[in-house]
Amino acid sequence: MEHTIRLAQQPEADALLGRSPLAALVGMLLDQQVPMEKAFTGPYVIAQRLGREDLDAHEIAAYDPEAFAALLSAKPAVHRYPGSMAKRVQQLCQALVDEYEGDAAAVWAGAATGAELLARLSSLPGYGKQKAQIFIALLGKQYGVRPPGWREAAGLYGEQGCFRSVADITGPESLAEVRSFKQEAKQAAKKKAAEG
Repeated sequence: MEHTIRLAQQPEADALLGRSPLAALVGMLLDQQVPMEKAFTGPYVIAQRLGREDLDAHEIAAYDPEAFAALLSAKPAVHRYPGSMAKRVQQLCQALVDEYEGDAAAVWAGAATGAELLARLSSLPGYGKQKAQIFIALLGKQYGVRPPGWREAAGLYGEQGCFRSVADITGPESLAEVRSFKQEAKQAAKKKAAEG
């Protein structure tokens, strides 16, 4: 099932995120130390460089690590740290192959509760608790994946009507609101650290 996603702010990249559970997982994995749009454009760039319409966990997991790192490092690089991110993407895909037969959607399809979904996501390489919570919020708010207790499992990111994370981005306006929220949170943290 396809979903209308506007995280990359680029039609082809967003279309891939809307139809490919693996692309969504990889985009979320890449979402650190780069602008959100760049992170979520990453899966599309990787697919293009592999000469594919979509991503395949089996193919990526089996890819030669040096060649895959080179693929992500080619200009423009997929991420600020393409080598380490190439390794993480391959580790994620290997975990999906080992635990879910390469089917990214199986991570959430079989979760009976939000707590179980949080545990499943948190066990994936590159997914700490916060990233897992944000992804649960994204699944619930934009992909219609809502096991009982999903909002609670997502923590603050599950709140309705907030602009806290990628889960709340549906276009340029909400992207600007999320950016503004993140800037304010950063400034508040700096102020608190200075006072402490």
